[in-house]
Amino acid sequence: MKRPYRIVVAKPGLDGHDRGAKTITRALRDHGFEVIYTGLHQTPEQIAETVLQEDADGVGLSLLSGAHLTLFPRVMEELRNRDLGDVLVFGGGVIPDADARALQEQGVAKIFGPGSSLKAIGEWLETALDETET
Repeated sequence: MKRPYRIVVAKPGLDGHDRGAKTITRALRDHGFEVIYTGLHQTPEQIAETVLQEDADGVGLSLLSGAHLTLFPRVMEELRNRDLGDVLVFGGGVIPDADARALQEQGVAKIFGPGSSLKAIGEWLETALDETET
């Protein structure tokens, strides 16, 4: 890792399931990232403001409610509104493959589904952020 990257992990919307978000938060910390977990029920505006205030390099969105096609793009719009369009956005949850492809076409860097390797997520994130440093 070229430097300690700061990652915001957020739960947008009304989804109340946070086990995955807490698991990825700990795994990324163990991998060497500085991680800020926002907690449940965050609005896209709150998430983008946290990314701004924390000077984060990336934001991981965790969503199980099915509103990913609405909330992920809204978070990205709020990031752009704050001149944070270069922040790496990735996500996880129960997201169908077709929806994951649609989100990636809209700028989400990667979607991780249930059963994804925590080590592989950390390695992917490290590589993706290292590439932005060059």
